[in-house]
Amino acid sequence: MSDAKQKILLVEDDPGLQKQLKWSLADYELAIAADRDSAIAQLRRHEPAVVLLDLGLPPDADGATEGLATLQQILSLAPATKVIVVTGNLDRSNAVKAIQLGAYDFFQKPFDPDVLALMIARALHVHTLEIENRLLAARQQGSALQGLITSSEPMLKVCHTVEKVAPANVTVLLLGESGTGKEVLARGVHELSPRAGKRFVAINCAAIPDTLLESELFGHEKGAFTGAAKQTIGRIEYANEGTLFLDEIGDLPMPLQAKLLRFLQERVIERLGGRGEIPVDVRVVCATHRDLAGMIREGSFREDLYYRLSEITVKIPPLRERPGDAILLAQAFLERYAREMGRPLRGFTADALGALEAHVWPGNVREMENLVKRATIMADGSQITAADLGLGPAEAQPFNLRQAREHAERLAVSRALAHSDGNIAQAAELLGITRPTLYDLMAKIGMK
Repeated sequence: MSDAKQKILLVEDDPGLQKQLKWSLADYELAIAADRDSAIAQLRRHEPAVVLLDLGLPPDADGATEGLATLQQILSLAPATKVIVVTGNLDRSNAVKAIQLGAYDFFQKPFDPDVLALMIARALHVHTLEIENRLLAARQQGSALQGLITSSEPMLKVCHTVEKVAPANVTVLLLGESGTGKEVLARGVHELSPRAGKRFVAINCAAIPDTLLESELFGHEKGAFTGAAKQTIGRIEYANEGTLFLDEIGDLPMPLQAKLLRFLQERVIERLGGRGEIPVDVRVVCATHRDLAGMIREGSFREDLYYRLSEITVKIPPLRERPGDAILLAQAFLERYAREMGRPLRGFTADALGALEAHVWPGNVREMENLVKRATIMADGSQITAADLGLGPAEAQPFNLRQAREHAERLAVSRALAHSDGNIAQAAELLGITRPTLYDLMAKIGMK
């Protein structure tokens, strides 16, 4: 863990307040500027994570025009910087205007050192999360699992499994709730396999009527049925030498289950209305949110087909079981949609971050993406709030005191490890404890 202090820039022209704040912020490396020009120079030199900005700067020490202009220039040069503005007791309107322009927060003179320390700590935490998100997104560029953003241990295990099974020519079954990213992982299996240069063909078995699904999968000859004016190859044949992704395989009708089973056994197909067998070399990846074992017991899914499809089974955890991923995903979606829509949005407010972590996400990543996209369109301020997302705190679950303490410790350690990408030193720093203490705590809660 680095002993280097985090950098903060104080933009204040009052020598007395400079001295007072310097004493209060002794835990940080503090750079001081008294006007706009020196503030910009210090910003370029130190690249601070947080700036404390007095709105009453010369030559308009009694107004806020120079301070607001400085705020805008800082944010244009360093958009990730968290600017906390300093105002007088009767200057709330300018503080609100500063927030609308993109300031992170504000505090009033005379200041409370404890409140200011908490405000700075929160700003640094949000800044750290945003930096981690950008680094993680950058690591995804060019990756075979591009589009999948995670730092949680359960999902990292899934990624590791995909990386191991992709080179082997086996059928893979992906199990998970709707919106968990099954198609992203299916594409990852394809891109990491020897078939990466060939076609990846996807078909949703639940989105095509039963009467058309057989023709869509296996193709048909001219005249095979009314309207079949020409020969058409099916998705299976089209994916020859590549990968076929059968999404929602649990919705496949019983007659087609038998025909798909024969293809998996013999690796040949017959088009509708045809007589000849056509050999097809294709890797099959399937996915479903249904309980296939229960469907087998009910007689609505063939057991022999299940064993053919599940040579390798990968269970994808829902978003609520992926500690730390909610914020990472929300930041990534916000960055994408803000850029696409030209909206100058600068992250999430503290209440929005809390709501994102507390929500149980029944619709998983797809629900998250839709909420953030809508909030990006509807947000009035420079940051997205919990109200913009339409989220409230989740209902508290009942625990006795010992269970509550163990649950809180496990959750805090999991989040810290997720946010630090498994770096023990950084996780200990986030938790405010030493590395030996963190190792002891991990041993106590049974976490490797």
